[in-house]
Amino acid sequence: MEPMKIVRSSGRARYLQKRRKQKRLMLLALFLAAAAIVLCVVLVIRSGGDEKPSGSDAVPIHLSADVNSLTLVNGEKVTMNMTVGEVGLLAMPERADITQITFTSDNPGVVRVDSGGRVDALQTGSAKIIATAVGFNAICECSVASAPVNSAEKDQPITTAITANEDVLARNAAKSPDELYSITVNRRTNVVTVYTYDQDGKYTVPVRAMVCSCGAGGEDTTPTGSYAIYLREEWLGLNGDVYGLYVSGIWEDYLFHSVPYYTMDHGDLETEEFNKLGANASQGCVRMMIADVLWIYENCPIYTPVEIVDSDASVDVLGKPAAVKIDERIGWDPTDPDRANPYRGKTPEITGAVDVTIARGGNYNPMVGVSATDICGNDITDRVEIKGNVLSEKSGVYYLTYTVTDDFHLTTEVTCVVIVE
Repeated sequence: MEPMKIVRSSGRARYLQKRRKQKRLMLLALFLAAAAIVLCVVLVIRSGGDEKPSGSDAVPIHLSADVNSLTLVNGEKVTMNMTVGEVGLLAMPERADITQITFTSDNPGVVRVDSGGRVDALQTGSAKIIATAVGFNAICECSVASAPVNSAEKDQPITTAITANEDVLARNAAKSPDELYSITVNRRTNVVTVYTYDQDGKYTVPVRAMVCSCGAGGEDTTPTGSYAIYLREEWLGLNGDVYGLYVSGIWEDYLFHSVPYYTMDHGDLETEEFNKLGANASQGCVRMMIADVLWIYENCPIYTPVEIVDSDASVDVLGKPAAVKIDERIGWDPTDPDRANPYRGKTPEITGAVDVTIARGGNYNPMVGVSATDICGNDITDRVEIKGNVLSEKSGVYYLTYTVTDDFHLTTEVTCVVIVE
C-alpha cells in the first residue's frame, strides 16, 4: 500500500507546479495587454494635441460637388480660366497647411476668394489671387469670360427624357429633315427610345429616351411588331369614357397618347394613372407624359416607323428616364406646357441652407437641417451637392453653394455664408 501513496503524492506535486506556471503566464499576458492599451492611449493623446499634421487632412474639408480645382505651387504663378458664375477651388500642395494661408483678390468685384480657397467668378475681367503664409507665396491669375447663353426657350416643356447625339441629329436635320426618326418601344421595361440614322442611312443613333406605360397584360397587352404612325389627333376619345391628348396612332386602336383625362380639360388628369408611368398599366396603348407624347406628336410625322419589342433593359441604350410621382390632389401633368399649369415656372426647393456662425475648432456638418424637394414635392435631399470649403480650424468667411437637380433636369442653387470665429 505504501508505494501507491508515493505515486499519488508525486502526481499532486506535478499538478500544483503546472497550475502555478499557468498563473504566471496569465499574469504576464495581462501585463502585456495593459501595456499595449496604455501605449495606444498615449498615441491618441499625442495625435490630438498641438502637433497636427500639415496639409489639408489636418482639418475637415466639406466639398461634394465637382468644381474647377487648381493646386497652387510655392513661388510660382498658375492660371485659372473661368466663366461668370463658375466656382473654383484653390488647393494646397501636399505639405502646405491651408489653415495658415491667407487668400487675397486684387479685384474682388471680378473674382472673390474666401478663407477656404473657394473662388467665385462674379463678372468678366481678370484678377490675381495671392496666397501667402510663412515660407509660402503663390499667385493665381484668373481670367473670367462671359457664360454661354442658354439657347433653350423658357416656354419649352419640362421633361424627364434623356437626350443624346444632338450633333448627329442637327446634321441630319440640316441635310434631310424628312424621315429623321425611328421609334422603338420596349413593352417589358416601358421605355421608348428614338433613333436617327447613321452615315449608312440606318437608324442606329439614339437621340431620345422617354418613360411610358405599355399594356397591363392579358387582354390589355401591347402587341409586338413593326408598324408606322398613321394618324395624329390633339384629343381623342378612349375606352372607358376618357380622353387622350396628343395622340399618334401606331396600329389599329393602339396609340401613343397622354395619361387619360376624365374630360378634355388639361387640369382633369387621372393622376393615379400618371403615378403608374414606368410600369405596365394601360389597356394596350403607350401612355407617356405630356411633354414626351407632345414631342412625338410634333416631330414624328405620318409613316415614322415604330418597332415594339419585348426585351430586357439591354435594348434601352440610353437608359430608363425617371417616372416622377405627383400629388393626386393636383389634376395636372407637371410637364404640360399649358400656361395654366400650376407646376409651370416652379423649380426644386432647398430649405435650411442659411447663413451661420460657428466657433473655431467646433464640429460642423453643412447638411444638418438642409433638405430639398422637386417641383412635385418629392424628397431629393440625397442629390444635394455642396461647392466650397469650411475649415473649422481656421477663422474666416466661407461661402457654400448648395445645388440640387431634379428628374425634370431643373436646378436650384442657394449660396450661404459660414463665419468661423
